[in-house]
Amino acid sequence: MPMKKIVILTGAGMSAESGIKTFRDSGGLWEEYPVEQVASHDGWLGNPSLVTEFYNKRRKELLSCKPNEGHRLVAELEEKFDVTVVTQNVDNLHERAGSTKVIHLHGELMKMCSSNDPENPRYQQTLTADNCYVEPGTLAGDGSLLRPYIVFFGEAVPMIEPAIIMAEQADIFVIIGTSLNVYPAAGLVRYVKPGTPVYIIDPKPIDKSNCTTAKHIMKGASEGMKDLNEILSQYQQ
Repeated sequence: MPMKKIVILTGAGMSAESGIKTFRDSGGLWEEYPVEQVASHDGWLGNPSLVTEFYNKRRKELLSCKPNEGHRLVAELEEKFDVTVVTQNVDNLHERAGSTKVIHLHGELMKMCSSNDPENPRYQQTLTADNCYVEPGTLAGDGSLLRPYIVFFGEAVPMIEPAIIMAEQADIFVIIGTSLNVYPAAGLVRYVKPGTPVYIIDPKPIDKSNCTTAKHIMKGASEGMKDLNEILSQYQQ
């Protein structure tokens, strides 16, 4: 029999234990930078140099962080299940922990793209740890400004369709470290087949109106994943 499909939706709480600053929580990045300046299309058009430098700084911070136990436990599930991670995070910690199928809904911090045609792979560049600084004003291959491969507020989410397809196919659906207030990601649970087990790992109370049958593990990502591993043993082939 084929392995059961687990789809894991992760948010900022997944990477918080690694030292990645969240945007919305107290002390988060939105308190340092107005969102409209650094994460909106208008902000990019108004001051692309500021936006470029903001994400240069984010990359530098990311490279000083390591995957946490939660990331590693998610990756280890691939030994027993067919696992797809759908993440709202723009870091690469899932990949660095060993996850092989990751859908990034909001873009990837280590990538740059064309301003005119962000989804054209011809003009996308993947940065490396030793070459991750982008000089403001650098041009993409099509002559437009090279911009962060980030889905800015107000822009379409190009990877939502593949994520919906995976949610529809899930035998088990897991949500880690997201408030379920950020759409369209929060709506993914609505595509899960009726009767599919849903587990939420988050230390805070969660609005479960989208999925009243979900089981809530009120712990952080790493401790919550340890609990989930025990629960998932009942589903192994």
